[in-house]
Amino acid sequence: MTPNDTDTPRPSQPTLAGRNQRIVESRDLFCGDSEILISHDGTIYRMRITRQGKLILNK
Repeated sequence: MTPNDTDTPRPSQPTLAGRNQRIVESRDLFCGDSEILISHDGTIYRMRITRQGKLILNK
């Protein structure tokens, strides 16, 4: 473990057709904010965390 890791166990990497899939922590994306903008293929999407802690993605 590196010094930045926590003691919280992480789930194993999900696999799809034998490939490891990358996991990105939402706290790393949001950095304390409740909403971010994501640019994908020339379109801007808005992702936000709801009051119930769920993620919503809107175009």
